Amino acid sequence: MRYLIDLQHPAHLHVFRNLAARLAREGHQVLFTGRKKDILLDLARDYGLDVRVLSTAKSGLLNMVLEVVQHQARLLGLIKSYKPHAMLAVAGTFVSLPGFLTRTPTYVFYDTEHATISNLLAYPFATCVYVPRCYRQPIRWRHERYNGYHELAYLHPSVFTPDPAVPQEAGLEQGQMFSIVRFVAWEAAHDRGLYGMTAKNKIKAVAELSQFGPVFVAAEGSLPTELEPHRCPLPASRMHHLMAYASLIFGESATMASEGAVLGVPAVYIDPVGRGYTDEQERDYGLVFNFTPERQEQAIAKAVDILAADDKDVWQTRRSRLLADKIDLNQLLHRVARERPC
Repeated sequence: MRYLIDLQHPAHLHVFRNLAARLAREGHQVLFTGRKKDILLDLARDYGLDVRVLSTAKSGLLNMVLEVVQHQARLLGLIKSYKPHAMLAVAGTFVSLPGFLTRTPTYVFYDTEHATISNLLAYPFATCVYVPRCYRQPIRWRHERYNGYHELAYLHPSVFTPDPAVPQEAGLEQGQMFSIVRFVAWEAAHDRGLYGMTAKNKIKAVAELSQFGPVFVAAEGSLPTELEPHRCPLPASRMHHLMAYASLIFGESATMASEGAVLGVPAVYIDPVGRGYTDEQERDYGLVFNFTPERQEQAIAKAVDILAADDKDVWQTRRSRLLADKIDLNQLLHRVARERPC
């Protein structure tokens, strides 16, 4: 069979790369398409994957509209020549309408409730939409809720074993405490009108966390000059291995907060609207601590408290409970790809 997997964001490559490898081992063809955005092509290269670029991400509403039209037009042509038996995507903004128009089964996986425009471009046209059970919003169109998270497609113990050599690659001593901080650019379509931490509090957070060991900053775009020396030196393909040995994840990324939870690393997450899955990871597992930007100083204080306690056994026990409750998402992805249930 032939599969087409469309990638809107670098993180989406992680969700599907293990599925693609399994399908290839089974003798199927898998074609990745995507957009030139951030580190997507670098990440694909590091994993030995080819991505056919159909568009380039640019800022501004008009540019976003033009990109959607261009990407969809090119997808339509590719679908006619490649003739995929099924298409898959996270979010599905670009792929759902072409799938609908060509009657190609199209399966969308998403977990971001407030991406209103993106969801309206995807959900009505998808063959089926798959969301976590903790997804906050009702969905009018055909969908299925599953008991898991996107991050379990690439950080579940069945597919991920952290490399103990990575902390040393980052310049750390064996067993040394360290934190990872993530700041985002707030330029995604679903981030319009939203904001995160102030530059002053970004500097304060790194300074406070540095009392307990090195701080590695992973950031989209520029950083305050004071924080540039903290920028993480490792390639993105090594980040999850580094995260697995961290004492704390702090910042504005829901994905990295959830990755921390799945790895058993506590996360302090700052966002104006939050996510259903980070709410659940706080409420049911005590692995994520959610704060709004209005409470960013309290978020810094919570991070300091976590590092001062330094109790990794607690977090690993909570992680074990999370893993026992949740599915290995790769099993769902494979079932959808092979059975095309809807």
